[in-house]
Amino acid sequence: MKKIIFTLLFAASFVGTAQEKEEEKTFSLNGSVDTYFRGNVSGGNYDTAPGSSFANKPGFALGMINLVAAYEGEKVGFVADMVYGPRGVDAVFNSVGNSSIVNQLYAYLNISDNVKLTIGNFNTFLGYEVISPTANFNYSTSYLFSYGPFSHTGLKADFTLSENTSLMLAIMNPTDATEYNPTGSYAFGAQLGLSGQYFNFLYDSGAYEIDFTGGFDVSETFFLGLNAAYYSGDENPGFYGAALYPQIATSDSFKIGLRTEYFVEDGNYGAIGTSVEDSSVFATTLTGNYTIGSLTIIPELRLDSASEAAFVGDKALSSFALAAVYSF
Repeated sequence: MKKIIFTLLFAASFVGTAQEKEEEKTFSLNGSVDTYFRGNVSGGNYDTAPGSSFANKPGFALGMINLVAAYEGEKVGFVADMVYGPRGVDAVFNSVGNSSIVNQLYAYLNISDNVKLTIGNFNTFLGYEVISPTANFNYSTSYLFSYGPFSHTGLKADFTLSENTSLMLAIMNPTDATEYNPTGSYAFGAQLGLSGQYFNFLYDSGAYEIDFTGGFDVSETFFLGLNAAYYSGDENPGFYGAALYPQIATSDSFKIGLRTEYFVEDGNYGAIGTSVEDSSVFATTLTGNYTIGSLTIIPELRLDSASEAAFVGDKALSSFALAAVYSF
């Protein structure tokens, strides 16, 4: 009898251990810190900056600290993405009160290997660039990124259709209404992924945006990124434009890249900084990435040329930035 009891206890212990291993969960905490210097070479005043988001302050300036806590299980998990500092404030501009530090906050459920449901606040699926400086090659951001949506709050479903094909469908609050729905209307989003190229669509209260984001490895050291978007509304002005992101790796620690962008206001959208309808801007940004361990040094020269006097009486503005981004 003792042998039988011992055997049953041993088997139960083995099964319990196997279940713990099968349901193994992981918790992670990572993030980044960034800071920079920016100054104008010509055009505008001392504090004149391009009309895009982030890296717009003169002299030595602060970016943000980004803390991302994540819990990943086999079926369920969550992400809590917190931002502190000027870049973080600009990223969550539509938030109020203490939640102004929340960049992303969502939970997810893996229904199967091919279906995932996510509910909460998540960064936008449109565009080539993102809020975190660790995921962008250029430190300053494009006009297309700056005037597309930053974040959404809602429910989305991700479907893996094949090895190279994916589909995402979402119902969300109005764009950038990240804490609650203030209007009672809802936005709808979709994304089709084909071999690393993404076709995006957003419909929100009579306005819609069509966006393409992708890229190609031309060779082992040469990558070419692409972004194009068109935004329009029934009564509101909109915008359209395109950007190219060629990048070359000269060594394991240094890369150099160029962002060339053409951006047009369809009406008086107010993005470029003029009151003239159908203004346009051509922006070229030359950026280097030098990596030392977890620290990336980013020197950047940017030239913005507008169709109208968008930079305090000037049509053109040239500026220089030197950023330091540490990821952990």
